[in-house]
Amino acid sequence: MTPESVAPDSKFAFVVVAARRARQLMLGASPLVANPRSHKSTRVAIEELGAGVLEYQLPEIPGDLLDKDGKRREK
Repeated sequence: MTPESVAPDSKFAFVVVAARRARQLMLGASPLVANPRSHKSTRVAIEELGAGVLEYQLPEIPGDLLDKDGKRREK
């Protein structure tokens, strides 16, 4: 897996990445944007994702768990 720096396509993945980054900010991490528009950690995390400065990795789904349309299938 390679780190990505654009916002995830999936809304669920976007929320998960933003929530994890917000938790890091709450624990004292410095913002990656120069002048965040908000002091709230969730807003800063969303701004970082939108600016493309946040690197993250999404887990890969094994090919045998995908159907022919690329969607997950039940086991």
